[in-house]
Amino acid sequence: MSYILLGILQGIFEWIPISSEGVVALVAQFLPGLKSPLDLALFLHLGTALAVLIYFGKDWMNILSFKDKNLLQFLIIATLISLAVGFPVYKLLKGVAIGAGLLLVMGLGLLFTAYFQRTSTAGKPSRPAGWLPAKLNLNPNQLAAICGFLQGLSVIPGLSRSGSTIFGLALGGVEPFQILKISYMMSLPVVLASSCYLFLENPILICESWRSLFFSFSVGILSLHFLIKISQKINFSKFALIFGILCLIGAAIEFII
Repeated sequence: MSYILLGILQGIFEWIPISSEGVVALVAQFLPGLKSPLDLALFLHLGTALAVLIYFGKDWMNILSFKDKNLLQFLIIATLISLAVGFPVYKLLKGVAIGAGLLLVMGLGLLFTAYFQRTSTAGKPSRPAGWLPAKLNLNPNQLAAICGFLQGLSVIPGLSRSGSTIFGLALGGVEPFQILKISYMMSLPVVLASSCYLFLENPILICESWRSLFFSFSVGILSLHFLIKISQKINFSKFALIFGILCLIGAAIEFII
């Protein structure tokens, strides 16, 4: 039942700018029989990544057939930088203490997420021409590097991957729907690479969490279309700010106790 719950949470929270990884890792702390909450939270992204693959199947076909070379180049640069930044951050966070340490990291991450969402202009692009207009005079490679860096940092529990990349893409004035689509598509290559690493490091993980993967995929693909629509209309910065403050309060209580 614990794995099913975590899979459902991943399937829902992956699409909104509130850290699914942080939510899953935090909830996993209080469920019996679960080990390596950070690894499990990262691994469950594989289910929602498969949902991205199917939902945007036509776009992936265009990329793999080299019909959309610009987006292909963008994803390659963003992925390489994400992995270069994310891996050392992940290794560092492996040593973060369970409980207060995780709450503190998650709380700070969510405050950054709130900032990203509040300052993002994703819903108000300055120019709708093309998929990558230069709002800040950024060329595609520069924007890919920025988005890749932010995505790499989102290994930190609480720092929303989608919120960070939406903020980064908004710097280029990309159209709202394109921002969401590219943000979600950016996750697939990184998730595949990190899942392979996690499996090689801990093969038991996939045996124990296959139910979570199934539910993260099933719930994710059902909720993706709906959440894409409402994400264009609702600002989640207030939610992230409230959750971040609550996490910091919880961390302070844990340290005092």
